[in-house]
Amino acid sequence: MNKFSAAKIFGPHGQWLDNKVIVTDDNGKILSIDDVSAHDKTSIKFLSGSIIPGMVNTHCHLELSHMKGKVDTGTGLLPFLNKVVSFRDIDQDIILQAINDGDAEMYKNGIVAVGDISNKLDTATTKSVSKLDYYTFVEMFDFLQPSMTANTIEQYKPVMEGQSTANHNRKSYVPHAPYTVSPGLFQFINENNTQGQTISIHNQETPDEDQLFLLGNGGFMDFYKGFGMNLEHFKPTSKTSLHYAIEHLKPDFKTIFVHNTMTTKDDILAAKSWNKDIFWATCPNANLYIENRLPNYQVFLETDAVVTIGTDSLTSNWQLSIWEEIKTICQFQSYVPLETILTWATINGAKALGFEDRLGTIEVGKSPGLVHISGNLNEIQHTNASRII
Repeated sequence: MNKFSAAKIFGPHGQWLDNKVIVTDDNGKILSIDDVSAHDKTSIKFLSGSIIPGMVNTHCHLELSHMKGKVDTGTGLLPFLNKVVSFRDIDQDIILQAINDGDAEMYKNGIVAVGDISNKLDTATTKSVSKLDYYTFVEMFDFLQPSMTANTIEQYKPVMEGQSTANHNRKSYVPHAPYTVSPGLFQFINENNTQGQTISIHNQETPDEDQLFLLGNGGFMDFYKGFGMNLEHFKPTSKTSLHYAIEHLKPDFKTIFVHNTMTTKDDILAAKSWNKDIFWATCPNANLYIENRLPNYQVFLETDAVVTIGTDSLTSNWQLSIWEEIKTICQFQSYVPLETILTWATINGAKALGFEDRLGTIEVGKSPGLVHISGNLNEIQHTNASRII
């Protein structure tokens, strides 16, 4: 049995608890949350600062961890993608070691569950033995080329079959982004996931994405030409890219839209009218790394959107830490209350991945992990997060 207390404990309803002690068993399951006065103080481990539940990373590309520091910052999405696909013939031992290191970094930083994008099987072994819970998103794309759809499906079937379902791990087929998935591939994804599973899709990360769907021009036309593909068959919809996604995805799944840098209030309302289980994953440090911009979080607050937080990959970030993402939001859009951001980082993420029965809040019966935030939350840039259990 273990007992932990701090000046502030983040409670299950987005509030701070004072003068409380968290009692857990040796496996981290919460047995009770009591007044400090109910226990012998010598039996309690008192921590300075605050305690929050373990954080949930709803968007990561763990398999790209070996590319840390190899792609320039601030170039914009299209040059970033071109640089990423240019890296080939990396020694497999280097890739696997970086994956293990990334998993260990997330655990150390207080992350308890991860929504992880996988295009290969490189992460499967790590996930099968990890202390973290993983929801693996087997990400598919055929570059809007119907001629590639059948081969794409056959390519990704073994990737899905080989992904870990050990412990609490889960998995789904998912589309990469509106600009890379044909209607036929969306149909396969719809038919090969079951109701209630979680779908993840990159969304409105750059102005060129909406321009493609609104007007049929912009940077993606040259992007595709650079890979020897054409979009002569593609017809612009006169709507933003999000509408293309919701027109082709079933509303039967929990759906995480990722990045949402250009997403508007109208986009959010359209998605919410389509599906009640919508989540909006923000990856602020990756947005700054790639495009030097952040989403307008005000539109998410105004629409009561359910926001979650991700790190993206070490290709597009300096670390894998949800706490560092929180600090970035506080630094650049400080009107968002800290309690709201913590809710994004914990229970919202757990719900998005379907892990809310065990994770996300400090409640009796759950095993959410506990994270110590050292320092004064009023000076959040000088705080640090470290795992307690």
